[in-house]
Amino acid sequence: MLKEFVDVLVIGAGPSGCVSASHLHNNGIKVKVVEKTKFPRIVVGESLIPRVMDHFAEAGLFESLDAMNFEKKLGARFIRGNEICVFDFSDKYGKGWDWTWQVPRADFDNTMAQEVIRKGIDLEFESEVISVAFEGKNSITVVKDKDGIEKEIHAKFIIDSSGYGRVLPRLLDLDTPSKLDPHSAIFTHVVDVNRPEGEEGTLISFDILETEVWLWVIPFSNGNTSLGVVGPTDFINALSKDNNKVEALNNAINMSDYYIKRFGGVEFAFEPVKLENYSRSVKSMYGDGFALTGNSSEFLDPVFSSGVAFATESGMLAAKLFIKESQGITVNWETEFTGYMRRGIGVFTTYVKEWYTGNLQTLFFHQPENPDVKRKICAVLAGYVWDETNPFVKKHDNLVKNMAHLINSEKELAEKKLD
Repeated sequence: MLKEFVDVLVIGAGPSGCVSASHLHNNGIKVKVVEKTKFPRIVVGESLIPRVMDHFAEAGLFESLDAMNFEKKLGARFIRGNEICVFDFSDKYGKGWDWTWQVPRADFDNTMAQEVIRKGIDLEFESEVISVAFEGKNSITVVKDKDGIEKEIHAKFIIDSSGYGRVLPRLLDLDTPSKLDPHSAIFTHVVDVNRPEGEEGTLISFDILETEVWLWVIPFSNGNTSLGVVGPTDFINALSKDNNKVEALNNAINMSDYYIKRFGGVEFAFEPVKLENYSRSVKSMYGDGFALTGNSSEFLDPVFSSGVAFATESGMLAAKLFIKESQGITVNWETEFTGYMRRGIGVFTTYVKEWYTGNLQTLFFHQPENPDVKRKICAVLAGYVWDETNPFVKKHDNLVKNMAHLINSEKELAEKKLD
């Protein structure tokens, strides 16, 4: 059997894998990337948040992505009936990027992968991981290419950025149930023939149909728009008979007073994709000789677009820690990798949970707005969830809940006085 020898094997050529591989290569590490699918391919996660821009810039991928002229995302809009809340990333607490992109992931991921190849990194498409065996921290991974030919890849370290493929979690029995309630999504793209001129036609929006059900609208610079509905799995399944995804998504669009005229009856560019019970978690994010990054370790919920940001954050961090270790410096993976990532994931987990309880929605739509509170929440939505000078990061466990309770109590008191 053919054998290859590298320092690091990266599984998966999505954002996490490309950021990892690029940073390793930039620092003189011999890296190989294997990707099961053929690019370009359709994948969810089309709305980014500003924190990812730090990673693309540091990995040397920003220029190639910026040249694609993807739609700029300057903030996000949340709609609930006649109520509207808009977050502007340029008006947030603390430092950081003021914008990011809304991207068709097929084009976006392929641009990154091609830039990785241009850099001279060995990236092999349509190559599936069959098995992994560890000898201490060293590993032997058997992969099979599109022609059915198998080979061994010997590596000093593996970064699993396989996303929903979850290669090492499956092979090493690392999967564990998510702490979030089961939710599902159905999405597709449409040729946005009714797109309005100006900001209305480009602004990413989340239309709340019920407390736990919402429609996403993500316009792209190519004239298409991504449409998706998210809700409890039982609700999503009840949107159609016989699991008819076209009927289900059309029924969700018909529930939107705001978007029915723009998208009602519009032809879908491809058959809608269903992601059922999408939240994921793992027993451990690392082990001797490997680290799990991106969706291969943890995926929360698409409501605040955190998926790619956590993918690139963990991918960059895993690469940096391997480089540190290869220089003979001791790395505490529990503290420096898992502990760090869990802090950020914990903040976003709170916000996802409080979104679905309705508490966060109470803060979003409360009038009059509190500009200071809004700026601090905006920083969280931008992905700066490790900045503990922000009380909405440091006290995330209780602050959203307590403020919502206070607002609701004051509202009830005011209504009693009117009576």
